[in-house]
Amino acid sequence: MPDEPKTLDPTARPATTTVPAATTTAPPGAAAGDSPARARAQRWTLGLVTVGLVLAALNLRPAITSLGALLEEVSAGLHMSGTVAGVLTSVPPLCFAVFGITAPRLARRFGPAAVVCAGMAAIFTGLILRPFAGGTVGFLAASALALMGIAVSNVLMPVIVKRYFPDRIGSMTGLYSMALALGTSVAAAATVPMTAALGGDWRIGLGVWAAIAALAVLPWIPLVRDRDRATAETRTATAAGTAAPRITRSRTAWALGCYFGLQATGAYITMGWMPQIFRDAGVPASTAGVLLAVTMVMGVPLAFVIPRLATRMKNQGPIVVALGLCGLAGYTGLFLAPAAGAWVWAVLLGVSNCSFPLALTMIGMRSRTGAGVVRLSAFAQSVGYLISIPGPLLVGVLYQHSGGWGLPIVLMGGLMVPQMIVGTLAGRDRTVEDES
Repeated sequence: MPDEPKTLDPTARPATTTVPAATTTAPPGAAAGDSPARARAQRWTLGLVTVGLVLAALNLRPAITSLGALLEEVSAGLHMSGTVAGVLTSVPPLCFAVFGITAPRLARRFGPAAVVCAGMAAIFTGLILRPFAGGTVGFLAASALALMGIAVSNVLMPVIVKRYFPDRIGSMTGLYSMALALGTSVAAAATVPMTAALGGDWRIGLGVWAAIAALAVLPWIPLVRDRDRATAETRTATAAGTAAPRITRSRTAWALGCYFGLQATGAYITMGWMPQIFRDAGVPASTAGVLLAVTMVMGVPLAFVIPRLATRMKNQGPIVVALGLCGLAGYTGLFLAPAAGAWVWAVLLGVSNCSFPLALTMIGMRSRTGAGVVRLSAFAQSVGYLISIPGPLLVGVLYQHSGGWGLPIVLMGGLMVPQMIVGTLAGRDRTVEDES
């Protein structure tokens, strides 16, 4: 997929532009003929965007994993049933499916940097309000606000990377992915001990994560007026998209959507329920949080290894099966000896959850054109997040009515089988253009 052009018509670069780097895709060195002041401004802006990307990525999961670590205390404090707690763990994929769709339109209207800035502000507002909501409804509403910010920012992060760093997409995406995994794992590991250190009140333990979200707003503020080129880029992409294939006619597109949905189901069940599974098995709360952190941090090294391996293979089915078998082994261990082999199961499930970068890689490989990749990505992720919504809720219902974790874990392990099947179909060496 070709990158966007790295030079622009000089008439498209007025001297009065507020943020110089936002109107060019040139690297920090700037184009020949630029003044030293303009070059310095470009380097400063790209540095600011780098900081903004890292801080934004750090905030894209703590709202979820910090809640998973304290789910028992939150459920007791708000008098939630297992079913209601299951609804709570289903809110993230629902928000991602509903609000993520609005991101392209918002970016066309206001510019992607402005939307990311607003997304970080929404995360901060939701996180600061959520712990002090008067009841379950208010808690859910504040959580939805934070997740809305996560949804639109999640969609636009790759757009920001390609726009400001067209010649360093791989390295910047790696930096962003590492920050995302780091934020996920740190929130999972630190929430319980930090709550204990602050007096044991779960409300304070959840609320402290708003401080990092507040910091994440700051780097984006100088970029909020960057609209003109964003509008032109989005219109160009939309026009190109009209020539893209009819995605809904492609079996590969549907297989990718189902694979994305099943791997997301496993990820959100893990983030929402795994600490509780370990705690109910007798593992201390702080250790349960660290176990979740171990699962999440596996994504740091494997997010680099798996995509590179996948692009060297014509058929990604063997990787799909290998990751699925790790998941089956992890769930089998949780069923038979959750506490005795807790660390092993956490690692295996962490490896299995790396189906996410594999799914993104296959999306990029299953179309010949940039416009096709954009449409395929939107289709697969929208379908996938919709598929993932019932999973965490169903686990909560089964847990409440069966009186234990046996049946829910059987469900989790059972979902790995169709995930391997549709993933193998999605990994075949073909494109959506061949089928539609």
